[in-house]
Amino acid sequence: MKFAMFYEIPVPKPWTPGKEHQAYKDTLEQAVLGDKVGFHAFWSVEHHFLDEYSHCSNPEVLYGAIAARTKNIRIGYGVRLLPQPYNHPIRTAESVAVLDLISDGRVDFGTGRSSSRAELEGFNVDVDKSREQWREALGHIVGAWTNDEYQADGEFWKMGAPRRVHPKPLQQPHPPIFGATSSPAGHEEIGRQGIGLCSFTVGMPPESISDNLARYKKGLAECTQPAGKFINDTAATFTMVHCAPTKEEAYAVAEESFVWYPKAGASIIGSVAEWLEERDHPLGTYDYAAAPLQHQREGALEYLNFDYIHSTGSGVVGDPDECIETLKRYEASGVDLLLCLLNPYNIPHEKVMQSIELFGKYVIPEFG
Repeated sequence: MKFAMFYEIPVPKPWTPGKEHQAYKDTLEQAVLGDKVGFHAFWSVEHHFLDEYSHCSNPEVLYGAIAARTKNIRIGYGVRLLPQPYNHPIRTAESVAVLDLISDGRVDFGTGRSSSRAELEGFNVDVDKSREQWREALGHIVGAWTNDEYQADGEFWKMGAPRRVHPKPLQQPHPPIFGATSSPAGHEEIGRQGIGLCSFTVGMPPESISDNLARYKKGLAECTQPAGKFINDTAATFTMVHCAPTKEEAYAVAEESFVWYPKAGASIIGSVAEWLEERDHPLGTYDYAAAPLQHQREGALEYLNFDYIHSTGSGVVGDPDECIETLKRYEASGVDLLLCLLNPYNIPHEKVMQSIELFGKYVIPEFG
């Protein structure tokens, strides 16, 4: 199992002057350290309009800065939003290729369609067509990367005539492609596309993840025409991570953030179901958002506490030995790449740096 740093770039209130600036400076410093101590990759999200939870609306600028400061760590889109009108597929192909060139071929291309009311409503995304748009956009991106000239001529995007799309990625035929999902059905869909999996199911014990990974493998077995030019069967998931010299310090530092993040995430996903309900609109492929909304309305989220997260392994927290013990459960569940959410909310920069150092010195070597 390999390890990637994973970032939302939260900015907790109060929003004092310079706080967003410092959040990005801290992230850059942490990425540089992660490169030095042996993390396999750095991934970050693309999110819009999400107060506190994530202030990472243009991650590509961040990726370029990280590429310039690092040598070995891969840089992952976690994820690039593909439905209209987030990002035109040809602009996406161009942008990813530029990053692949300046990073000397270190890009992993994660894709998705977003799962929050703020973003879907804010960009006026057609929820009934978002999955079809994701599929079509992915085809155009791969086509632009792998053809001397390419003409998009689909339902949602047209180019009018064949055109040369520059530059081409350094990795040939193209960077590894991943797809993100939170739903059981989505795991099978990602597999049928023949691309790597980003299973965004935070707050679950590692043993529960194996069910979703089995769905992904089932989809892979049914894949007859991969979205890319090769099949990427890497199964990635993410979880909250904090390592400290002692268990007591780790628990004290992580408790607030490890509880805040899954509650906030459930509320954000549930907002999609609430929005569609208000419009008397079927949930369709966003049916997975109904459960978080129901839990919120029933008050079930108020019972989520640090003891549960810690005891079930739904977050990785403790001294290096305890972290290793919990991480072996993720490995046993079939996870190939673990995206480590190092600052879910409000963990101080110096404590995140300490956690990264301990991971590099004691934890990563235990997993080859």
